[in-house]
Amino acid sequence: MTVAADTGPEPVPLLELHGVSAAYGPYEALFDVSLRVWSGRALALVGANGAGKSTVARVVSGLVPTSSGSIRFDGRDITGRPAYEIARSGLSQLTEGRSVFASLSVEENLTLAFRRVFGRQGVPDALAQAYEGFPTLGHRRHQSAGTLSGGEQRMLALARVLVLGQKLLVVDELSFGLAPVVVDEVYEALERVLAAGTSLLLIEQHVNRALVLADDVVVLTKGRVVYDGTAAGVEGRMADLVLGRPPAPPDPVD
Repeated sequence: MTVAADTGPEPVPLLELHGVSAAYGPYEALFDVSLRVWSGRALALVGANGAGKSTVARVVSGLVPTSSGSIRFDGRDITGRPAYEIARSGLSQLTEGRSVFASLSVEENLTLAFRRVFGRQGVPDALAQAYEGFPTLGHRRHQSAGTLSGGEQRMLALARVLVLGQKLLVVDELSFGLAPVVVDEVYEALERVLAAGTSLLLIEQHVNRALVLADDVVVLTKGRVVYDGTAAGVEGRMADLVLGRPPAPPDPVD
Protein backbone atom coordinates (compact mmCIF):
# COMPACT_ATOMS: atom_id res chain seq x y z
CA MET A 1 0.00 0.00 0.00
CA THR A 2 1.33 3.41 -0.97
CA VAL A 3 1.01 6.14 1.63
CA ALA A 4 0.77 9.68 0.35
CA ALA A 5 3.46 11.98 1.63
CA ASP A 6 2.35 14.62 4.12
CA THR A 7 2.93 17.90 2.32
CA GLY A 8 1.66 20.00 5.24
CA PRO A 9 -1.03 22.68 5.16
CA GLU A 10 -1.80 24.63 2.02
CA PRO A 11 0.10 27.94 1.87
CA VAL A 12 -2.05 30.94 2.74
CA PRO A 13 -1.71 34.20 0.77
CA LEU A 14 -0.52 37.22 2.71
CA LEU A 15 -3.13 39.34 0.89
CA GLU A 16 -6.19 38.04 -0.94
CA LEU A 17 -8.92 39.93 -2.77
CA HIS A 18 -11.91 37.77 -3.64
CA GLY A 19 -14.60 39.09 -5.99
CA VAL A 20 -13.99 42.72 -5.01
CA SER A 21 -16.02 45.47 -6.65
CA ALA A 22 -15.76 49.17 -5.78
CA ALA A 23 -17.21 52.48 -6.94
CA TYR A 24 -16.84 56.22 -6.59
CA GLY A 25 -20.46 57.21 -6.05
CA PRO A 26 -22.39 56.02 -9.12
CA TYR A 27 -19.24 55.25 -11.10
CA GLU A 28 -18.10 51.63 -10.91
CA ALA A 29 -14.30 51.26 -10.89
CA LEU A 30 -13.66 47.59 -10.06
CA PHE A 31 -15.65 44.55 -11.15
CA ASP A 32 -15.23 41.21 -9.37
CA VAL A 33 -11.45 41.58 -8.89
CA SER A 34 -9.59 38.65 -7.35
CA LEU A 35 -5.84 38.50 -6.75
CA ARG A 36 -3.28 37.17 -4.30
CA VAL A 37 0.04 38.41 -2.93
CA TRP A 38 2.22 35.69 -1.40
CA SER A 39 4.68 36.18 1.45
CA GLY A 40 8.17 37.05 0.24
CA ARG A 41 7.03 37.76 -3.32
CA ALA A 42 6.28 40.79 -5.46
CA LEU A 43 3.07 41.13 -7.48
CA ALA A 44 2.99 43.67 -10.32
CA LEU A 45 -0.45 45.15 -10.95
CA VAL A 46 -0.39 46.74 -14.40
CA GLY A 47 -2.83 48.21 -16.88
CA ALA A 48 -3.65 51.31 -18.87
CA ASN A 49 -4.57 54.62 -17.25
CA GLY A 50 -8.02 54.32 -15.73
CA ALA A 51 -7.88 50.54 -15.50
CA GLY A 52 -8.47 50.61 -11.73
CA LYS A 53 -4.96 50.00 -10.40
CA SER A 54 -4.93 52.85 -7.89
CA THR A 55 -8.44 51.95 -6.79
CA VAL A 56 -7.15 48.49 -5.87
CA ALA A 57 -4.45 50.15 -3.74
CA ARG A 58 -7.00 52.36 -1.99
CA VAL A 59 -9.37 49.46 -1.38
CA VAL A 60 -6.59 47.33 0.10
CA SER A 61 -5.49 50.09 2.47
CA GLY A 62 -9.04 50.97 3.55
CA LEU A 63 -9.28 54.34 1.84
CA VAL A 64 -12.07 53.27 -0.53
CA PRO A 65 -14.83 50.89 0.61
CA THR A 66 -15.77 47.77 -1.32
CA SER A 67 -19.28 47.43 -2.71
CA SER A 68 -18.95 43.64 -2.76
CA GLY A 69 -16.36 40.94 -2.19
CA SER A 70 -13.85 40.39 0.60
CA ILE A 71 -10.25 41.24 1.49
CA ARG A 72 -8.06 39.14 3.77
CA PHE A 73 -4.65 40.21 5.07
CA ASP A 74 -2.30 38.07 7.11
CA GLY A 75 -4.99 35.52 7.81
CA ARG A 76 -7.86 37.81 8.83
CA ASP A 77 -10.71 39.58 7.13
CA ILE A 78 -10.03 43.31 6.81
CA THR A 79 -13.03 44.13 4.61
CA GLY A 80 -14.48 47.43 5.79
CA ARG A 81 -11.86 47.94 8.51
CA PRO A 82 -10.62 51.53 9.01
CA ALA A 83 -7.37 52.56 7.31
CA TYR A 84 -5.48 53.19 10.57
CA GLU A 85 -6.26 49.66 11.78
CA ILE A 86 -5.06 48.12 8.51
CA ALA A 87 -1.86 50.16 8.67
CA ARG A 88 -1.17 49.00 12.22
CA SER A 89 -1.52 45.39 11.10
CA GLY A 90 1.62 45.70 8.95
CA LEU A 91 0.45 47.10 5.62
CA SER A 92 1.98 50.31 4.28
CA GLN A 93 1.15 52.27 1.14
CA LEU A 94 3.44 54.67 -0.72
CA THR A 95 2.12 56.85 -3.52
CA GLU A 96 3.56 58.99 -6.28
CA GLY A 97 3.10 62.15 -4.23
CA ARG A 98 4.78 63.23 -1.01
CA SER A 99 4.79 60.53 1.65
CA VAL A 100 6.78 62.63 4.12
CA PHE A 101 6.22 65.56 6.47
CA ALA A 102 7.71 68.35 4.36
CA SER A 103 8.28 70.81 7.23
CA LEU A 104 10.21 68.30 9.37
CA SER A 105 13.81 67.23 8.88
CA VAL A 106 14.78 63.83 7.52
CA GLU A 107 15.68 62.65 11.02
CA GLU A 108 12.47 64.00 12.54
CA ASN A 109 10.43 62.13 9.92
CA LEU A 110 12.19 58.89 10.76
CA THR A 111 12.07 59.46 14.51
CA LEU A 112 8.30 59.94 14.47
CA ALA A 113 7.83 56.54 12.80
CA PHE A 114 10.44 54.68 14.86
CA ARG A 115 9.52 55.99 18.33
CA ARG A 116 5.97 54.63 18.10
CA VAL A 117 7.26 51.11 17.37
CA PHE A 118 10.61 50.91 19.17
CA GLY A 119 10.20 53.46 21.94
CA ARG A 120 12.59 56.30 22.72
CA GLN A 121 15.46 53.95 23.57
CA GLY A 122 15.20 52.09 20.27
CA VAL A 123 15.29 55.15 18.03
CA PRO A 124 19.12 55.52 17.73
CA ASP A 125 19.57 51.92 16.51
CA ALA A 126 16.66 52.30 14.10
CA LEU A 127 18.13 55.53 12.69
CA ALA A 128 21.52 53.85 12.25
CA GLN A 129 19.86 51.05 10.30
CA ALA A 130 18.02 53.53 8.08
CA TYR A 131 21.17 55.49 7.31
CA GLU A 132 23.11 52.31 6.62
CA GLY A 133 20.51 51.26 4.05
CA PHE A 134 20.17 54.76 2.58
CA PRO A 135 23.48 56.64 3.06
CA THR A 136 22.20 59.75 1.25
CA LEU A 137 19.63 60.23 4.00
CA GLY A 138 22.39 60.18 6.59
CA HIS A 139 24.14 63.02 4.80
CA ARG A 140 20.89 65.00 4.76
CA ARG A 141 19.55 64.08 8.19
CA HIS A 142 19.13 67.71 9.29
CA GLN A 143 17.67 68.90 5.98
CA SER A 144 13.97 69.68 5.66
CA ALA A 145 12.25 66.77 3.92
CA GLY A 146 10.34 69.20 1.73
CA THR A 147 13.58 70.38 0.14
CA LEU A 148 14.67 66.87 -0.88
CA SER A 149 14.43 65.80 -4.50
CA GLY A 150 11.51 63.61 -5.53
CA GLY A 151 13.72 60.53 -5.54
CA GLU A 152 15.14 61.33 -2.09
CA GLN A 153 11.64 61.72 -0.68
CA ARG A 154 10.79 58.25 -2.02
CA MET A 155 13.96 56.93 -0.35
CA LEU A 156 12.92 58.49 2.96
CA ALA A 157 9.53 56.79 2.77
CA LEU A 158 11.16 53.45 1.87
CA ALA A 159 13.64 53.75 4.74
CA ARG A 160 10.74 53.76 7.19
CA VAL A 161 9.34 50.58 5.66
CA LEU A 162 12.73 48.84 5.60
CA VAL A 163 13.43 49.44 9.29
CA LEU A 164 9.89 48.88 10.53
CA GLY A 165 9.76 45.52 8.75
CA GLN A 166 6.25 45.88 7.36
CA LYS A 167 4.58 42.72 6.07
CA LEU A 168 3.30 44.27 2.84
CA LEU A 169 4.16 47.43 0.95
CA VAL A 170 1.66 48.72 -1.61
CA VAL A 171 3.62 50.88 -4.05
CA ASP A 172 1.45 53.12 -6.22
CA GLU A 173 3.39 54.75 -9.09
CA LEU A 174 6.40 55.44 -6.89
CA SER A 175 8.61 56.23 -9.90
CA PHE A 176 6.16 58.69 -11.51
CA GLY A 177 7.87 61.89 -12.64
CA LEU A 178 11.38 60.74 -11.78
CA ALA A 179 14.40 60.78 -14.08
CA PRO A 180 15.50 57.32 -15.32
CA VAL A 181 18.64 57.30 -13.18
CA VAL A 182 16.56 58.09 -10.09
CA VAL A 183 14.07 55.35 -11.02
CA ASP A 184 17.02 52.94 -10.99
CA GLU A 185 17.84 54.00 -7.43
CA VAL A 186 14.22 53.65 -6.32
CA TYR A 187 14.02 50.13 -7.71
CA GLU A 188 17.29 49.16 -6.05
CA ALA A 189 15.72 50.34 -2.79
CA LEU A 190 12.59 48.27 -3.49
CA GLU A 191 14.79 45.23 -4.03
CA ARG A 192 16.34 45.79 -0.60
CA VAL A 193 12.90 46.08 0.99
CA LEU A 194 11.79 42.85 -0.71
CA ALA A 195 14.98 41.04 0.29
CA ALA A 196 14.42 42.12 3.90
CA GLY A 197 11.12 40.20 3.95
CA THR A 198 8.47 42.76 3.00
CA SER A 199 6.14 41.57 0.24
CA LEU A 200 5.25 44.02 -2.54
CA LEU A 201 2.10 44.96 -4.43
CA LEU A 202 3.67 47.05 -7.17
CA ILE A 203 1.48 49.38 -9.25
CA GLU A 204 3.59 50.82 -12.02
CA GLN A 205 3.32 52.47 -15.44
CA HIS A 206 6.91 51.43 -16.23
CA VAL A 207 5.78 47.90 -17.04
CA ASN A 208 9.21 46.58 -17.98
CA ARG A 209 10.66 47.78 -14.68
CA ALA A 210 7.87 46.13 -12.75
CA LEU A 211 8.24 42.82 -14.59
CA VAL A 212 11.94 42.60 -13.75
CA LEU A 213 11.19 42.87 -10.02
CA ALA A 214 7.90 40.97 -9.90
CA ASP A 215 7.34 37.24 -9.46
CA ASP A 216 3.65 37.41 -10.35
CA VAL A 217 1.54 39.70 -12.55
CA VAL A 218 -2.09 40.77 -12.62
CA VAL A 219 -3.29 42.82 -15.61
CA LEU A 220 -6.38 45.03 -15.25
CA THR A 221 -8.46 46.29 -18.14
CA LYS A 222 -11.48 48.55 -17.44
CA GLY A 223 -11.63 47.41 -13.83
CA ARG A 224 -11.48 43.68 -14.58
CA VAL A 225 -8.70 41.11 -14.28
CA VAL A 226 -7.68 39.85 -17.72
CA TYR A 227 -4.50 38.03 -16.66
CA ASP A 228 -3.33 36.50 -13.38
CA GLY A 229 -0.14 34.48 -13.50
CA THR A 230 3.63 34.59 -13.61
CA ALA A 231 5.73 37.33 -15.15
CA ALA A 232 7.04 34.84 -17.70
CA GLY A 233 3.48 34.10 -18.80
CA VAL A 234 2.87 37.60 -20.18
CA GLU A 235 6.01 37.72 -22.34
CA GLY A 236 5.04 39.02 -25.76
CA ARG A 237 1.39 39.53 -24.74
CA MET A 238 1.54 42.55 -22.47
CA ALA A 239 0.50 45.22 -24.98
CA ASP A 240 -2.57 43.25 -26.10
CA LEU A 241 -3.60 42.52 -22.50
CA VAL A 242 -3.19 46.11 -21.31
CA LEU A 243 -5.07 47.53 -24.30
CA GLY A 244 -7.76 44.86 -24.13
CA ARG A 245 -7.10 43.57 -27.64
CA PRO A 246 -8.12 40.01 -28.48
CA PRO A 247 -5.28 37.56 -29.15
CA ALA A 248 -4.13 37.27 -32.73
CA PRO A 249 -5.53 34.25 -34.57
CA PRO A 250 -3.10 31.37 -35.10
CA ASP A 251 -1.24 31.18 -38.37
CA PRO A 252 -3.04 29.01 -40.93
CA VAL A 253 -1.74 25.49 -41.31
CA ASP A 254 -0.70 24.49 -44.80
